[in-house]
Amino acid sequence: MFILFIFCSLINLVDWLQNHLITCPFKALTGIDCPGCGFQRSFLALVQGDLSKSWSLYPPTIPLLFLFISAGILYQFQFKQRSLIFRVLVIVIGNFVMFSYVHKMFFN
Repeated sequence: MFILFIFCSLINLVDWLQNHLITCPFKALTGIDCPGCGFQRSFLALVQGDLSKSWSLYPPTIPLLFLFISAGILYQFQFKQRSLIFRVLVIVIGNFVMFSYVHKMFFN
């Protein structure tokens, strides 16, 4: 019964989030997509289990989530090379975001 309650609550939360997406201020001002446009819709598709739709909406969603989770883990535990690992992740994933943005703006 408890699992059913959590499942129904998650469905209601996803439905509510789909109807209350935050408007991108950069796009509202300029009419041009920003490098993060599409993350919310992609994340909701990922939560619903639709990996291909998530990837097509915004490819950097999974790498960014990996970065956020890694940052939390690196913050909690004392690794010898913690700052180096975090910097490398930020650079690699940041470049992926920018290449994805350039591809979306000029090749789609």
